[in-house]
Amino acid sequence: MYPSVTPPRQVKIGDAAAFAGTTPRAIRHYHQIGLLPEPERGGDGRRRYGYDDMIRLLWIRKMAEAGISLDDMRAAFDGAGDIAETLSRLEETLAAQEADIKRQRAAVERLRAVGSPLGLLSPLVTDRLDHLPPGALCPSDLDALLVTERVFGPLGAAVQAGVFIVLATHPDLRAEADRLDAADAALDDSVDPHDPRVEELAAQHCAHHKALLRAGAADGQDAAEEKLFEIYDADLTGEEVSQMSAFEAVTKMPYDFSPARMRCMHLTAELLARDDEDTPDDS
Repeated sequence: MYPSVTPPRQVKIGDAAAFAGTTPRAIRHYHQIGLLPEPERGGDGRRRYGYDDMIRLLWIRKMAEAGISLDDMRAAFDGAGDIAETLSRLEETLAAQEADIKRQRAAVERLRAVGSPLGLLSPLVTDRLDHLPPGALCPSDLDALLVTERVFGPLGAAVQAGVFIVLATHPDLRAEADRLDAADAALDDSVDPHDPRVEELAAQHCAHHKALLRAGAADGQDAAEEKLFEIYDADLTGEEVSQMSAFEAVTKMPYDFSPARMRCMHLTAELLARDDEDTPDDS
């Protein structure tokens, strides 16, 4: 004997959600956007779902599993949807998702090979630094590369990485960089911007920068940078879109620098620019 079961004529929203494999919250959202007609409420004030409601809800779930958007579902139910156009958009979405997954897998592989957080930077940056021993880079080095990559892109960060390679392989220059960083930090709001120490520190920054350049040139960093530009140009697809200009990005990155420290930075930049003007052109 088979058990005799009498199906209900209507069910509550919780039962409808459980049968369709969704949630009451999702069903209410379908009502709000006009995807699923809202049934009349019973005497107790609760919605009751009948056979036609459940059929529509099941089709919605199947379409959602296929990746069809809610707007395309609504157009399909209204008879206004173009299935070929919908499928074309769906294919584009899936292709973008596949590209994202490929990038994420590559990032995971870099993290395994290089370690974190260096492995989170662009391959152009990590490839240039992967020969350095663990711990050769300071956390502040990685922070600087992160910001530079956001402002100037992977190529800008990869070029900047040359400075950190020099610092990692020349302990004397690293020690001087640490000393200058400490001196910069001492230029707090209590220091007058025109204090003689500010100009002295700017001159020391300029001298250190030139020492870095000399060491980098001796180590072959110039040739490495030329290779970077070749690699970058070869990898361009023509689809690169900058989210914001470098100027706009710089104006959105906060640094709590005192007036004295800002003047020191400006003086350093002026000294370096003046030095470039005084340097004979080899060409």
